[in-house]
Amino acid sequence: MRSEIDVNHAVEKYADMVRRVCLCHLKNHADTEDVFQTVFLKYMLHDQPFYDEEHEKAWMLRVTINSCKDLLKSFFRRNTVPLDVIKEMEAETSPDYRDVLEAVLSLPDKYKDAIYLHYYEGYSAAEIGTILGKKENTVYSLLSRGRKALKEKLGGEEIGE
Repeated sequence: MRSEIDVNHAVEKYADMVRRVCLCHLKNHADTEDVFQTVFLKYMLHDQPFYDEEHEKAWMLRVTINSCKDLLKSFFRRNTVPLDVIKEMEAETSPDYRDVLEAVLSLPDKYKDAIYLHYYEGYSAAEIGTILGKKENTVYSLLSRGRKALKEKLGGEEIGE
């Protein structure tokens, strides 16, 4: 692990370069700051010596680019929607669907997750099992019990598969 003095020196020396590379790849200031911190944390934990300043600079560039790529291909990044889009979606949702969604979201977590992933995100029971770390048959049970709970909450017929 590097000393605080070494890390501070590296931050002073490479901060502008790391931020520029991040902004080119990410086009987002908040993500740039996240990757910036990640890069210098990796620098601090990297205990191998550098041959010269060019080697250190090349290492910084490579780690920065790889960290940007990792962020761009992360599960969270691929499976999120900007808040502006969600606000528009809410406006388009009819009151009946809002009631159902509120009922789904008020279910206990174990049922809510399975029901939401199946009906709103379109995942199969096997995929939900992988996401939640549960067996496929357990997911089928959660879906069945969740539908029964929704039927009681909404006072209607049980929703089908």
